[in-house]
Amino acid sequence: MAGGQERVLRRRIRSVQSTMKITRAQELIAASRIVRAQRAIVAARPYVAKMAEVVSHLVDTPEGAANPLLHPQDGPDKRAAIIMITADRGFAGAYNSSIIRATERLLREHAEAGRAVSLIAVGRKGEGYFRFRHQEMAATITGVSDKPSYEDAVRVVETIAGPIAAGEISRVQIVFTRFVSAGSQSVSVRQLIPLEDAAHTTDRAAGELPTVYEFEPDPDEILDRLVPSWLEAEVLAAMLDASASEHAARQRAMKAATDNADELIKTLRRIMNRARQDSITTEIMEIVGGAEALRQGGGGSGNFNENFEAAAESA
Repeated sequence: MAGGQERVLRRRIRSVQSTMKITRAQELIAASRIVRAQRAIVAARPYVAKMAEVVSHLVDTPEGAANPLLHPQDGPDKRAAIIMITADRGFAGAYNSSIIRATERLLREHAEAGRAVSLIAVGRKGEGYFRFRHQEMAATITGVSDKPSYEDAVRVVETIAGPIAAGEISRVQIVFTRFVSAGSQSVSVRQLIPLEDAAHTTDRAAGELPTVYEFEPDPDEILDRLVPSWLEAEVLAAMLDASASEHAARQRAMKAATDNADELIKTLRRIMNRARQDSITTEIMEIVGGAEALRQGGGGSGNFNENFEAAAESA
């Protein structure tokens, strides 16, 4: 009984050790990719911030006021667009579920307001979740969460630029995980359209005169190209944040799994050693009992040591 238990524990320890090797490798891979993702964020943020500043100053210009991408008309027949950025893979703790919950809250809010929603799912985890629940999705883009590129952001914006220009979509929101540091990430819901012109509002609050732009050659043509480029830059920045956050979440999850596997191996080894000790004790007791039985059965002939040695040899 004890020997069989020991064999079972040995097999389980080997299985946990194999799993621990995988989680350790996943942890190291995620740690190496965080550095690359951080560099991409640092490189992209100044460009995105400047683009947002320029666009925010154009909101109240006559040309900007007439641009459907900056001032879409809201109404009962208008739809909202939600861009949800999740991961293509799991093993990242609560990373994907947090984004999905935030998206579900947005969907409920729009449903209560009587507004239809076009959901754009970026990442296999979010797509699989809502497809299983029969949620209609306007577009799905997968295979880009690990290392997003500008071309991936262009693909996302192309799914909403046409409907916005045609007056079908009145607002655009993006749900992603903002990367603060390797130990801190937070789910963020940001409204892209109508533009939340924070920079323009700050200038007015500070008493500064708004920036005046001269367009050459054609204001409408420049805005038609500038605004989609700004949307692409915003989406790319969100995708880069999400990528770094995914790797950080996976590193933490895999480290926790590795630590738990190590603790489980220690516990199993203690149980196995205890079972081995119980087995040895049982065998010693059986030998002693056999020696005593031989001594008593022999009518007291021979001494105890000789009988014990004989019983041990026979065992």
